[in-house]
Amino acid sequence: MIQYPGLVWLLALLGPLLLVQRALHRQIQTTFLLISRQPAIAITLFSILFFPGVVIHEFSHWLVARLVGVRTGHLSLLPRRMADGRLRMGYVETAEADVFRDALIGAAPLLAGGLFVAYAGFVHLGGAEIQANAAPTDWASLKPILVSIYQLPDFWLWFYLTLAVSSTMFPSSADRRAWLPVGLVAALLILLVVISGAGEWFIENLAPWLNLAIWSSVWVLGISLVVQAALLIPFYLSSLFLSQLTGMRVA
Repeated sequence: MIQYPGLVWLLALLGPLLLVQRALHRQIQTTFLLISRQPAIAITLFSILFFPGVVIHEFSHWLVARLVGVRTGHLSLLPRRMADGRLRMGYVETAEADVFRDALIGAAPLLAGGLFVAYAGFVHLGGAEIQANAAPTDWASLKPILVSIYQLPDFWLWFYLTLAVSSTMFPSSADRRAWLPVGLVAALLILLVVISGAGEWFIENLAPWLNLAIWSSVWVLGISLVVQAALLIPFYLSSLFLSQLTGMRVA
């Protein structure tokens, strides 16, 4: 059977992560703008900070497009402010394809970024040790583990890389344009399976894989949320201090 607690955790983490990520990006941009007082410089600093994530995001688009036989054009890793005020960190041009290949290409950054965050979180940020040794109901058992995590080799390097990748792994609106029709087709196929009487067999055989995907996603979102939330308050306080110091406010 599908483990519904996993679905609950997935939905419970997704919303807060998106809110924290948006707030963190705003506070970082505000801090850079108050320091430089030049929007162009602030955008450049922001792009440099998240550059490793942008590289993974765009090259995952490019790689999956080539793997599924879709021609690629120009690839850019340079930031550009769009007419609607949004900041585009990079892009890769791809030829028109069917919705299924478009959906795969659009999902590539989420898959590549998720794999990187999972690897960094478990191997280099103590996630495996926490999972193995921390009792779920005993927060005191976390303290010695968390203290030891800071002593891991290159902890701050992997913390930064996890921040950069997790902050840029979500597909843009353009990347998601093929998800709706593919989702509708998948829902229709599942409905046909259920109507045909094979629903129980279908769930029984796919449940282990679905549960693995769900709980893996929960860990990726959890690691991303912890890393980004850890920096939200420092950047908020720094932007507040700089605003008071300079007398400037960023709308």
